[in-house]
Amino acid sequence: MSIRRAAVLGSPIGHSLSPVLHRAAYRELGLADWSYDRFEIDEARLSRFVGELGPEWAGLSLTMPLKRAVIPLLDSVTATAASVEAVNTVVLAPDGTRTGDNTDIPGIVAALAERGITEVPAAAVLGAGATASSALAALARICTGEVTAYVRSEARAAEMRHWGEKLDVPVRTADWSEAAAALEAPLVIATTPAGSTDALAAAVPERPGSLFDVLYEPWPTTLAAAWSERGGRVVGGLDLLVHQAVIQVELMTGRPGPLAAMRAAGEEALAAR
Repeated sequence: MSIRRAAVLGSPIGHSLSPVLHRAAYRELGLADWSYDRFEIDEARLSRFVGELGPEWAGLSLTMPLKRAVIPLLDSVTATAASVEAVNTVVLAPDGTRTGDNTDIPGIVAALAERGITEVPAAAVLGAGATASSALAALARICTGEVTAYVRSEARAAEMRHWGEKLDVPVRTADWSEAAAALEAPLVIATTPAGSTDALAAAVPERPGSLFDVLYEPWPTTLAAAWSERGGRVVGGLDLLVHQAVIQVELMTGRPGPLAAMRAAGEEALAAR
């Protein structure tokens, strides 16, 4: 059996749970000759790193700031990745062909579906940026009505309207100062950095809908804890991380990713931090 390699690249990368999740998958699948590492790679070093990959490489996971920088280095990009101009997965064929994909989008859809959320009449997105555009792409599949994006600047608002047009999702933008109103939506997706939504916890409605908070550390966030206390349904960042990694494992190995084993490994690693 030939040795096969995969890794996650990004900067900073020390916090990444990807090695824990993928190695757990390899153990569960009996892939003893597979390895998964992490490399501190920024945009300046990416081209050389990718160019030097040998035939033993099966795939790469990419985090910030590489999700757009990698695109010119690829032979092809899937429609899913092209829809948000962001690649978080590179699959390397035996002949060296490099295909870029995005597992964040189906990962969001799968994490929501696991909690019974398969269709919503409207949604709110807190924040802008790469994760927010992936959230919009996921909502294109499950939201039948308008999405309201709450952002901090007109430049960010214009960006979200652009993605809405590209993804064929009706997007209305509102200023961050109005973000408490977002919590009335049937589904709220929070894509902001740690601490950004803490002040909104006091505004959680008496009967909240569903919250998808993409953070996994620290967990629960102040908003997620308040949401749970009110009886609302909460999906967390670890759910997204695991579901998108399950898809990566299948793309790289050709075998279905073992969800339960990967989630257990992620929970154990977070508990130990």
